[in-house]
Amino acid sequence: MPAVPPVPPSEASRALGLSTFAFTICFAVWTIFSIIGLQIREQLSLTETQFGLLIGLPILTGSLVRIGLGVLTDRLGGRLVYTMTMLSAAVATFLLSLATTWPQMLLAALGVGLAGGSFAVGVAYVSRFYAEGRQGTALGIFGTGNVGAAVTKFAAPFVMLALGWQATAQIWAAALVLTAVLFWLLSKDDPVTAAGAGRKAPLRAEFAPLGQVRVWRFSAYYFFSFGGFVALALWLPHYLTQVYGFGVGTAGMIGAAYSIPGSIFRAYGGVLSDRIGARAVMYATFIVSLAATAILSIPAGVPVPVFLAVIFVLGFFMSLGKAAVYKHIPSYYPGHVGAVGGLVGMIGGLGGFALPLLFGWLRDQTGLWSSCFMALFLLVGLCALWMHASIRQMGRAPLQAA
Repeated sequence: MPAVPPVPPSEASRALGLSTFAFTICFAVWTIFSIIGLQIREQLSLTETQFGLLIGLPILTGSLVRIGLGVLTDRLGGRLVYTMTMLSAAVATFLLSLATTWPQMLLAALGVGLAGGSFAVGVAYVSRFYAEGRQGTALGIFGTGNVGAAVTKFAAPFVMLALGWQATAQIWAAALVLTAVLFWLLSKDDPVTAAGAGRKAPLRAEFAPLGQVRVWRFSAYYFFSFGGFVALALWLPHYLTQVYGFGVGTAGMIGAAYSIPGSIFRAYGGVLSDRIGARAVMYATFIVSLAATAILSIPAGVPVPVFLAVIFVLGFFMSLGKAAVYKHIPSYYPGHVGAVGGLVGMIGGLGGFALPLLFGWLRDQTGLWSSCFMALFLLVGLCALWMHASIRQMGRAPLQAA
């Protein structure tokens, strides 16, 4: 990354605060189908397969666009790309309210997915305001914008029941437009863009680091820590109703209680990554996750208090791991945060899309509800082995590197 003048702490804090708020609103829009999709399914008489595609398509497309948006951020600056991403997603969300047919719904869902791509933009933008020793904390705080999903889960049902799903989509679109305008007016260009030191290399050079095995290793970590966390947040209410007989309302509240702290503790994961090193945090994440998923994999099940305690411990350490993964990226790839962060974020998002499908397939094939945790045990075990083998190859490197 080109040398740039130091950034005043107040300016860095403003960039972080605005970016985190914007990402929260984007995440709320990105997950809007989890609520309004219920009325859409009734209106169009959708099959279960069609309904699954409708709610999953924004997650899928929001993950796939992260590489492209990350590269654009490296080249054009986060302030412009972030604003345009929010406005584009807002237009799609508004047009969704006008859709009346199944193909129109799917087309609108593609545009709504842009809101999820904002994560790659924010990572590249925020990281440029902070020195390496504070990037883990900053990106951990930024990642707490995941709590936007809880905002939608809590608020959208009341709006939808009172005004309908179309009005809900329009209100969420208006909130995104307002956020984009405020972000543009109150934010500043990152120091690299402001200094005129943006990316000038050929576009092919932007993607060069993506051929390195280490980038894909980081992506595997994020597939578990973020993708697994999102998958459990989606799967947990269903699991609780079927296995333990909880009512839908109680199961939903437990699911929300699982999601919110898991998002907030990501900031603490960033602080720990700065203090003791991202590698140490990843080791702790993998070791505890192995133990937790092993307990939850018991076919006969575990008592409710034990299950709830273990699942919350698992979510806590997954949140630490999410932050630790992104601590690595600006440290290893300071000039390619957008591209590398975009790829890692894309793979993590695909985990949130693919793992629930895997959970359902395993349940159908094995008849075991705990098979979802068996899959996570295998996944985290492979990640832990890959990381440990890579570290052994590096020799005696300090814990702050990975």
